[in-house]
Amino acid sequence: MVAFLAGLTLLVLGYFFYGRLVSNCLPPDPSRATPAFVLRDGMDFVPLSTWRVFLIQLLNIAGLGPVFGPILGALWGPQVMLWVVFGCILGGATHDLLAGSLSVRNNGAGLPDLIGHYLGPAARHVATAFIMVLMILVGTVFVKGPAGLIVRILPAETVGGLFGSGAVAALQAQVCGSPIWLWIVMLAIFLYYVLATMLPIDKLIGRVYPLFGACLIIMVVGLFIAIVGGRIQVPPFDLTNHHPAATPAWPIIFITVSCGAISGFHATQSPLMARCLKSESHMRPVFYGAMIVEGLIALVWATASSGYYGGVAGLSAAMGPGHNPAIVVHEVCVGTLGALGGVLAVLGVVVLPITSGDTAFRAGRLIAADYLRLPQIKVANRYKVALPLFAISLALNFIPFGIIWRYFGWANQTLAAVTLWACAVALARKGSWWWVAALPATFMTVMTFTYILVESRQNGCFGMDRAWGTGIGLVLGAASLALFLFKLGALQRAGDKPPLPRPEKEAAGATCDGI
Repeated sequence: MVAFLAGLTLLVLGYFFYGRLVSNCLPPDPSRATPAFVLRDGMDFVPLSTWRVFLIQLLNIAGLGPVFGPILGALWGPQVMLWVVFGCILGGATHDLLAGSLSVRNNGAGLPDLIGHYLGPAARHVATAFIMVLMILVGTVFVKGPAGLIVRILPAETVGGLFGSGAVAALQAQVCGSPIWLWIVMLAIFLYYVLATMLPIDKLIGRVYPLFGACLIIMVVGLFIAIVGGRIQVPPFDLTNHHPAATPAWPIIFITVSCGAISGFHATQSPLMARCLKSESHMRPVFYGAMIVEGLIALVWATASSGYYGGVAGLSAAMGPGHNPAIVVHEVCVGTLGALGGVLAVLGVVVLPITSGDTAFRAGRLIAADYLRLPQIKVANRYKVALPLFAISLALNFIPFGIIWRYFGWANQTLAAVTLWACAVALARKGSWWWVAALPATFMTVMTFTYILVESRQNGCFGMDRAWGTGIGLVLGAASLALFLFKLGALQRAGDKPPLPRPEKEAAGATCDGI
């Protein structure tokens, strides 16, 4: 319990102290007009109230990562708390705030344009392709994950029973190894994603997210009360590796937890809200604050999942041989909060991936549109970009979930490293505080290289000896930092770059034409 409460306290203190330090790296200027007003178009550049922007940002970034990731990370034992707390404060929240602030200062520019602006045109082209792949993976993962939870809450027997035994049999029939009922739910989620991607941001996302946020709050508060009230016994803190398969924590735990500590996906979402902020003074509460709240969610689930089952052995047995965290989510919520509270809590978990999947496709549309220079006020231009994204994602749903999640995790953390290096260059051009981004960038570089080297060939990696792979990862990370330090003086002498140009509009005073 002491470690859990200490972790919560550190996260809150991190917002007020380290968050303020990071914010001062790019000092907010409340008098400067934000992109929401300067480029207002009624589609993506729309001024929204601060509480609404914060809630959308939180739900955008808090997908399955801060729930499924910490549950899987808890298999290594209580040490997962260290990565969640310090990774969030020093890495994830810093990453999100710097990326969001740079977008605000560059007319709401998307992540590929920011990377190209600070790391060069070649980096922009590579980043665009890499990020588009990640957005499609995110959208696919966040269709299959919530659909599986919904089917667990409302099994085919319950739904089909309303229409007779024939309907039950029809819903249970297998298509490509999955029940028809699962495919129906997935298609319904896809339909919502299409609407959320194509409609102006204030017409659907801005209106339904408060309801989604209420489900999320019920889930987090309910589990928190169960933990501090003693209904869930918190295992004693230690650094022992409790993993049932004796899998070493380094570096796999950092890929597994992913969004609960730091996520490159977040940097693709921050520009969405950078286009809706009314004042630069709101950057720290929205960008740094939302990630701290996600860290709180991750810490609650890391603690609740292992505590509910009395430790790692019970947690591992509950997930089954396939280590399915959806089983744990359902059992912990229902067992802790009762039937009604459990259903509401599980819906809160369902909300997280859905509210990340919708904006993943939206971000993908905007990134592709920015790259192709296709203004998005006209609906035809939106369809030209969005339809191929949905078609590819639908095809990927025939691939097993575990494979997609694995590659999503690695791509996610690799993008975080690249984003942090771009932020480090931007800060170096301003003359100081570059280490705030460069140090976590170095760590993430070491970790992602090591993972791809030492993870098994069965999982699509090189399967090297762990010591050799870690050594090579350390050398590559050190080389990245050395290259940055070699160019540091020149960057500081060159000074800050002028902001990226404003995106072109289709016509003066043009307004959005719906979907």
